[in-house]
Amino acid sequence: MMTIKRTEVTVGEITCGYVNNDEQGVRGFNGQLDIRPPYQREFIYNEKEQQAVVNTVLHGYPLNVMYWVKRSDDAECPYEVMDGQQRTLSLCEYVDGKFSIDFKNFFNQPEDIQKKILDYPLTIYVCEGEPSEKLEWFKTINIAGKPLNEQEINNAIFAGPFVTDAKRHFSKSNCGAYRLGKDLVNGTPIRQDFLKQALQWMADHETRNGKRQSVVGYMSDHQHDPNANNLWTYFQNVLNWAITNFDMKKFKKIMKGLDWALLYDRYHEKMLDTVDMWKQISALMRDSEIQRHYVLTGDEHYLDLRAFPEDIKLAVWEQQHHICPHCGKEFDFEFMEGDHITPWREGGRTIIENCQMLCRECNRRKGSR
Repeated sequence: MMTIKRTEVTVGEITCGYVNNDEQGVRGFNGQLDIRPPYQREFIYNEKEQQAVVNTVLHGYPLNVMYWVKRSDDAECPYEVMDGQQRTLSLCEYVDGKFSIDFKNFFNQPEDIQKKILDYPLTIYVCEGEPSEKLEWFKTINIAGKPLNEQEINNAIFAGPFVTDAKRHFSKSNCGAYRLGKDLVNGTPIRQDFLKQALQWMADHETRNGKRQSVVGYMSDHQHDPNANNLWTYFQNVLNWAITNFDMKKFKKIMKGLDWALLYDRYHEKMLDTVDMWKQISALMRDSEIQRHYVLTGDEHYLDLRAFPEDIKLAVWEQQHHICPHCGKEFDFEFMEGDHITPWREGGRTIIENCQMLCRECNRRKGSR
């Protein structure tokens, strides 16, 4: 049964013995507090938010309560931060001289101001209970204005050696995944976007190979793996294939955010004529009618052509007296669709003279020819 006890700890006590490095982790409270346990996110406060935390202390305003977990009696580090990581790190980093406020870092402050900061009392609730109780509470408490996203919650639920190693590759600000995929993958590592993308690609990859899989399912299956080497290797294979076959400098704008894993799984064993692809991509990019390209398949059904705007469709619908010219039936506007009379491949443009309004059934029938 989980127990909760209220206590007060000063900023000076928390920041005593503060370390933040790969070997020792992130520790405070004279080495007794693990500020970044496996389920916690990477540091995401910006400088302005860090300064706001310290200014709260300088003015003597109340800082929101924080939550710690008491580990087992034989634990090497007896406490861990459950909620309050960002505020704790802000205070530790300031007292350690890592940033300034009004051009003054902690060591430039007068002694009375230093003492005021170090003596500031923080309200801490210390909870003790089973791991399942701890994680359930972690998912539900407020995280100081920075709510956990879906992947951060998954990291908490499936905390273990797999997630710890995966975060090393995918969750640091300048991690290997970011250096490799910054021009190909959307998002930022510290909000777990790169890890989420890698897991989604791997889950989809396994599904395509006959094992119906999801991100949650994959994390559950591999929670206790000693490392995330398979995930990291697949991610590298996908992006190295993309970088090798596509000119990122020339076509960077249209390459980011694509489902590279799907393309890799389908085409990585094929010999691609990269010179011919460059020509096709360049030609398609110059055509204002084209919204999405199809160079790998050569199938024009994958083309996403520029759609007729609403004003053109309404004007043509009125000109046709609401009648579909293919079946001769009358339809309300919302049941009709704009169609190119002369197709794109034959030089048809998205202009009013090349628009006809067809009912949905007739338009689908025409598109399937």
